[in-house]
Amino acid sequence: MAVEFIHDAQAGRYEVLVDGEQVGFAVAREEGDKVVFPHTEIDERFEGRGLARQLVTFALDDVRARGRLVEPHCTYVKRFIDRNVEYQDLLAK
Repeated sequence: MAVEFIHDAQAGRYEVLVDGEQVGFAVAREEGDKVVFPHTEIDERFEGRGLARQLVTFALDDVRARGRLVEPHCTYVKRFIDRNVEYQDLLAK
């Protein structure tokens, strides 16, 4: 199983692909110096494999590399940041 993570800036989302098939995404709207995450979704066929965690890690690492802050409206992204203190500095005040 080949897993790939991409940032499709034009579509406004981060995606996870398994063997070339898009199986999940995190919507990421650019708003000034912030990236708003309103929704994350993984295809039910692929739930329980840690793909959402890996996808959000990829997305937050990319946001950090681009010098942006995060506004998590998605409960998964919010909970992920709450549980992973190394990403809390990305929260927009």
